[in-house]
This record gives sequence, C-alpha cells and structure tokens, in this order.
Amino acid sequence: MSGDIETILVVDDEENARLGLSRLLTQEGYAVESVADGFEALERLRRHPVHLVISDINMPRMNGLNFLRELKRNYPRTHVIMITAYGGVESYLEAMNLGAFEYIHKPVKLDELKSVMSKLSA
Repeated sequence: MSGDIETILVVDDEENARLGLSRLLTQEGYAVESVADGFEALERLRRHPVHLVISDINMPRMNGLNFLRELKRNYPRTHVIMITAYGGVESYLEAMNLGAFEYIHKPVKLDELKSVMSKLSA
C-alpha cells in the first residue's frame, strides 16, 4: 500500500467491474469508495476530495472524458487513471491531453494497475 494514496474513488457504471476492482484494491490495503457515474463522482469529490480516481470512459449521463474535464477543472491535483474496454487512439490522446495520469484497457490487470499506481508516489 502506498502511503501517498489515502482513498481511491472508482467510477464505473458496470456494477460487476466497479465492485470487482474495488474489492481487489481493498484487499491490497487501500481505502476504496465507488460510484456509478461522473455526476455521483463529482458530488462525492465536493464533499471529500481524494488523491486518486479510477474512471471508466464509457458511461451514460456523463462519459469519462467529460468527467475528467470537470474533475481537472475543479481538482487539478487529483490523479486520474482512465480505464476502458473500447478505447482507441483518439480517446487515449484526449484523455492524456485532459490530464489523465494513465489509460488502461479492461479487463484491468491488478499487476498493471499497481505498477501505474506506484509511479504516482515516485
């Protein structure tokens, strides 16, 4: 567990993916909260900012890229890892230009995620 990452917010409309990732991160010793979409995430962040957000890109109501844009406007120091099952070069480039720390394809592999997260503390 990294001492720099106190709480991780997982944002994914797919309940199984959200709960599965949350469970894996909890087992690794992280404090994890999860919400189903970008609107819920922004409301949660207004009440209590976090160090790291892991967000899906394809979500209803507010997609992950629009969420990332709002998040970075209001919480520029929050790190964001974007995840997607459908991503391509365009969404990768847009996410990185909007300030994502990294972009990972689903299904998320714990070793890959831990490797990316370790770079946040470096």
